[in-house]
Amino acid sequence: MAMEAKRKRLTLDLEPASQRRLKAVSALKGVSMRGYCQTAIERELTRDEANGLGGLLSDKPDHELFAELQNEIFGDKVLPGNSADLIREAREIRDAEMERSNGLMREGSRWLDYATDKKAAFCQ
Repeated sequence: MAMEAKRKRLTLDLEPASQRRLKAVSALKGVSMRGYCQTAIERELTRDEANGLGGLLSDKPDHELFAELQNEIFGDKVLPGNSADLIREAREIRDAEMERSNGLMREGSRWLDYATDKKAAFCQ
């Protein structure tokens, strides 16, 4: 006998006007507000998934999704070098981009505020 997955609870805060509209439309359709929301959410999720959103959403374990993505991108190719080094390099690039977007730059062990130390940071 298959065990049914436990449902997850969602609390939704609505503006009073939206709650009144939801209550009225639900009553006119003869469904509960909960049922109306569930149907609306399922309909929207189905539409988004059909449009390509949610392609990475799956019930599969992460390692299986990763293996599929890796195979899709690289096929049977084996990348040279140490994967830990590749990950470290990618993280360093990401961190540098985030620092620039936050207006900070790292110079050695000290941080420069891009707005106030811009000239000093780029002239050295």
